[in-house]
Amino acid sequence: MGRKVTVATCALNQWALDFEGNLQRILKSIEIAKHKGARYRLGPELEICGYGCWDHYYESDTLLHSLQVLAALLESPVTQDIICDVGMPIMHRNVRYNCRVIFLNRKILLIRPKMALANEGNYRELRWFTPWSRSRQTEEYFLPRTIQDLTKQETVPFGDAVLSTRDTCIGSEVCEELWTPHSPHVDMGLDGVEIFTNASGSHHVLRKAHARVDLVTTATTKNGGIYLLANQKGCDGDRLYYDGCALIAMNGSIFAQGSQFSLDDVEVLTATLDLEDVRSYRAETSSRNLAASRVSPYPRVKVDFALSCHEDLLEPLSEPVEWKYHSPAEEISLGPACWLWDFLRRSQQAGFFLPLSGGVDSGATACLVYSMCHQVCEAVKHGSQEVLADVRTIVNQTSYTPQDPRELCGRILTTCYMASENSSQETCNRARDLAQQIGSHHIGLNIDPAVKAVLGIFSLVTGKSPAFAAYGGSSWESLALQNVQARVRMVIAYLFAQLSLWSRGAPGRLLVLGSTNVDESLLGYLTKYDCSSADINPIGGISKTDLRAFVQLCMERFQLPALQSILVAPATAELEPLAHRQVSQTDEEDMGVTYAELSVYGRLRKIAKMGPYSMFCRLLYVWKDVCTPRQVADKVKRFFSKYSTNRHKMTTLTPAYHAESYSPDDNRFDLRPFLYNTRWPWQFRCIETQVLQLERRRHQDLDGVD
Repeated sequence: MGRKVTVATCALNQWALDFEGNLQRILKSIEIAKHKGARYRLGPELEICGYGCWDHYYESDTLLHSLQVLAALLESPVTQDIICDVGMPIMHRNVRYNCRVIFLNRKILLIRPKMALANEGNYRELRWFTPWSRSRQTEEYFLPRTIQDLTKQETVPFGDAVLSTRDTCIGSEVCEELWTPHSPHVDMGLDGVEIFTNASGSHHVLRKAHARVDLVTTATTKNGGIYLLANQKGCDGDRLYYDGCALIAMNGSIFAQGSQFSLDDVEVLTATLDLEDVRSYRAETSSRNLAASRVSPYPRVKVDFALSCHEDLLEPLSEPVEWKYHSPAEEISLGPACWLWDFLRRSQQAGFFLPLSGGVDSGATACLVYSMCHQVCEAVKHGSQEVLADVRTIVNQTSYTPQDPRELCGRILTTCYMASENSSQETCNRARDLAQQIGSHHIGLNIDPAVKAVLGIFSLVTGKSPAFAAYGGSSWESLALQNVQARVRMVIAYLFAQLSLWSRGAPGRLLVLGSTNVDESLLGYLTKYDCSSADINPIGGISKTDLRAFVQLCMERFQLPALQSILVAPATAELEPLAHRQVSQTDEEDMGVTYAELSVYGRLRKIAKMGPYSMFCRLLYVWKDVCTPRQVADKVKRFFSKYSTNRHKMTTLTPAYHAESYSPDDNRFDLRPFLYNTRWPWQFRCIETQVLQLERRRHQDLDGVD
């Protein structure tokens, strides 16, 4: 009697509304799963249309084309003799649901709608879908005629049910349901479900991978069972990068781990496991069995099919593996680099243009492109035909095969140091040295003629000539002069991105890369429509602290000694006049806040959901050994005043890779007003009242000591 089952899960680089490409990737994953002996294949959430369709879910076209892809899957000989579990939107009785469609040999077995929708952070599923709220209930779903003609079925079960095959029982959860306080797998397991499947659309956030793994291992430790998790991977046409990490677990142990970051569009994991291991694991836990005897049963859809074979005695079983995690610096070196690759190949551009200032932020961005080139060369070396075809298209050379990351970087990355009269020779040297070591095509130019031309127009019209504060001008004049330089750099960046390849006799244009980090965005320490305005920003969701750790990693891993001088140099915008040919302006002095403090403010504001008063109360304790109550109050007030004054800049932030949970991205993640009362009179008065009380109490204590 067969009891060993081979199951498959996958991570697919699906793309919103790319129905043709999505279909081919799904078919390829099923083909690989069958080749590896699997009898059940699980795919990512909403894989047919791509997870990130957003308001396209409202369109009837999205539903229609999803059904057409489903029909193509049902019809394909590839899907025969394997249970296929695919994700797509379904309209049932005029209500739109996020569904799993499970089919076998041209017959739909069950449509299982998602019951808990993700609706926080970057997720807005309740905007487009309705959760199925009828636990352990099903209805009849009337199939569209095109599907009826294929399956010869008029209706199929729709709702919260499980599949009962000849040898086991399978139940579905969808992404968010794993994260809820009472996940479906709890009661399904108690009702005898032995294989749990979870189709996810889960994006990368630094230091998040362990959370998924812990949830799955905890679930199967407490309840026993086999757990399959599938996930989207890659850039789905948005700010998010879905980071794979498909896995197969049993009884608290991991048996298959998928990659978190890779350039492969299709990754399939399989494991061969013994159902008797699940049964014996559960049988010895009396508390679990008592709970199981009281659980309400799930509707079962009977399936005349077995996941195991009769003669499986000699079939080798999979062995447990230890999950390998990346450090945050490694995550940065891989995730944003993969995102850049997807963006480059799918936008059909010829490379990147990066203003390289000689500082940590633009240096880190250059290193990400170099890391991307490194991954491309590795993928080609390991035989990836898809990556090879894409890179040949990008460089417009059908016979090209990349072997050296530095040589590839020279083809697809153009860096540019834009000097002004306020630039130092040190930053120029640092930019040039890094460009030389990573191999980018480097340009050095001076923006002073353009700046003087713009200021000349102003002087001609007004008769006034603004001056820097160092030369007797007001703070308004000085700020305006700094902003002109910054904005001229943005104009020059786009001009060169459009025409620099043409000037070299090559076709195509370049994507402009921004390099503002999450902390500077939070405070608004950037000029609106300056070099922070770009096509995409791979570091816009990463803190300065994490970026420095990443640059240190690159220096060691890629042997880039130029990064050493970049790391030790003070961060500076170089927009004010030099003092004795030395930098007179540093970022932290300009901001009045350290980068370390900014990370603290950012986490408390967004993650801990604190306003000015709550933040003051928290930091009063956290900083009690280094700051007086008055100093804490001043710091918090300064932060909220600057943050609220500059919040309008968040509305025009360049689309950035989402990596940090305190990102101020105004597009979808951090929804707040951009016109504030920047004096915060009520909130600051509450802080002031507390400070005065604490100071009064301190004076009384000192008087008592005297």
